[in-house]
Amino acid sequence: MKSNTPRSQPRALGPLAVLAFCLMMIAASRGMGETYGVFLLPLTESYDWNRASVTSVFSVYMVSFGFGSLLSGLVFDRLGPRFNYIIGLSLLAGCYGFAGHLKSLFSFYLVLGICGGIGSAMVGIVPTQSLIARWFKQRRATALSIAYSGQGIGVMLLAPAAQIAIDAHGWEASYKLASYGFIGCLIMILIMPWKRISSGAPHHEENGQVPKIKSLELGKAGSQKTLGLSLREAIFRPEFWGFFTIFGASAVAVFGVSLQTVAYLIDQGFDPVSAAFVFGLIGMLTILGIAITGILAERFPRHIIATASYTLTAVGIVALACLQFYQNWILLIVFIICFGLSAGARGPIITAQMAELFAGRGLASIFGATSIGNGCGAATGAFLAGYSYDLTGSYSAGFGISLLFVCIGLSMFWAIPGIRHNRIS
Repeated sequence: MKSNTPRSQPRALGPLAVLAFCLMMIAASRGMGETYGVFLLPLTESYDWNRASVTSVFSVYMVSFGFGSLLSGLVFDRLGPRFNYIIGLSLLAGCYGFAGHLKSLFSFYLVLGICGGIGSAMVGIVPTQSLIARWFKQRRATALSIAYSGQGIGVMLLAPAAQIAIDAHGWEASYKLASYGFIGCLIMILIMPWKRISSGAPHHEENGQVPKIKSLELGKAGSQKTLGLSLREAIFRPEFWGFFTIFGASAVAVFGVSLQTVAYLIDQGFDPVSAAFVFGLIGMLTILGIAITGILAERFPRHIIATASYTLTAVGIVALACLQFYQNWILLIVFIICFGLSAGARGPIITAQMAELFAGRGLASIFGATSIGNGCGAATGAFLAGYSYDLTGSYSAGFGISLLFVCIGLSMFWAIPGIRHNRIS
């Protein structure tokens, strides 16, 4: 009798290896991008720019990230993931390598903003979602939540490291160190077995070949079979614009707070290293929050889990806002726990749901297109927070805007039937 044991271990290790790789790429790219909040004050002091000007660089980064996500999806669907990672890591290595030599605000827009944003998008959640969809048919939401937690891992590790490096060597040398890290990742990418990685899980193979998708049943109870929606078809669906709005509104709410957290805490009397540590601690809790959300989303209705997540975000924002009036550790701890557990928690809900509703030929492109909402929302939130501070000398208006968009994002989970019931009719 033939034993299946020799093949079982490779089959188990393959998905785990792909998951670990995706997690590492998100941690490095998004983690480095979101440490811009640590560089905020050093850049302000070096160039004597106002807060809105410095945050506008991150706004350009996030807009580029959004449109780069669409490009990432198109490249993935047409050329495969290898090209995503080669292009993305080349851009990231280049932009951080040149960052220390930039002199003007426009050059920061072009290098850190546009090149950094597109580079992060090319190696981020768009190729991750599509690769995991190929390797995980069961526990997909859990796998996506683990991969998505790379963003929190990156912030947790890189934010304090960046602050220490800035204190020791200056912000220019700190960006150069990041460039060396991405060069190392690029070398690794060039020698990886991409044909095998692209093919997906072994149990999808027949006679050594990966079959093309012949049909896909949309929804849980529907009987209509199709190759899956293309991007052109998806943009006429309310679910597409619902996810677009969720991405955008959530990003306004989160990035209107997170990018300014370090500067805000320093304004409240905390030393820079402690403020960066708080930022990193939020990233650590984001890992736990994303994991918990992914597990709960497989057991309970997703709109209920999303509601709980948005509620935690709102409580965290209110606690942080109150800190400027009542400076005590209890409010800070409430902010860290509530905001940290919920900041990225909508990610695995959205990615898993889109992988089910839009599975097929256009998944990567559709996800990339809706991610434009994430980029534009993050850019808007970051810029409005900085601009309102310059106008008023306070972050109160920015906190109010973030709370408004928490409500807008939450409403999409309840108002659009396809998202609420996880079924396209």
